Amino acid sequence: MKITILTLFPEMFTPLYGSVIGRAQKAGKLNIEVVNIRDYAENKHFKCDDYPFGGGAGMVMMPQPIGSAIKAVDPEHKAHRIYLSPKGATFSQDKAFGLLGFEHLILLCGHYEGIDQRVIDLYIDEEISIGDYVLTGGELPAMVVTDCIARYVDGVLSDTSLVDETFGDNGLEYPQYTRPAVYEGAAVPEVLLSGNHAEIDKWRREQSEKLTREKRPDLLRDK
Repeated sequence: MKITILTLFPEMFTPLYGSVIGRAQKAGKLNIEVVNIRDYAENKHFKCDDYPFGGGAGMVMMPQPIGSAIKAVDPEHKAHRIYLSPKGATFSQDKAFGLLGFEHLILLCGHYEGIDQRVIDLYIDEEISIGDYVLTGGELPAMVVTDCIARYVDGVLSDTSLVDETFGDNGLEYPQYTRPAVYEGAAVPEVLLSGNHAEIDKWRREQSEKLTREKRPDLLRDK
């Protein structure tokens, strides 16, 4: 899979070249391309924002640099184009699975007061939000979406790492423990030390349901 991120601040995406996602790119499992929108501005000072028509606070990203950047990276509109916006549908695990079906995703990061509406009307396939709050720009949402999707690209993680994850079965994951068996007087549940895998699986299912009922009962409505 290829993910192209369009932004005015490419330096913000350094974290995507480390850890699991970085190793996946080096291994050729994933291709993340970060493109500076400013490189496509056609004015002398590479200006990409201006005052909004009709007045109002802040600046709005101009359509020309964004449109030119999108056409340069996806001239035949074969990619699925997403604008990270608080107005979009809320991102979820199911949405991440759905986006895995595309070979090429383009993530457009807005900034300031947003982008010219004509960019959305002419070039964008859908808008996605990562929650009901407002950030300074789309860079952090783009990293969240990229990280979530990338984990499920074939070969990025082992199959066993993706089993029994939170939200994987509309529930929260069971508690996890590691060494030492006792830490500051708190002991690991005995069942996890028993070697009885049937009992361990039963305990984990029960803990998952208990946590979900306590913390996210809304996830159980469709069960």
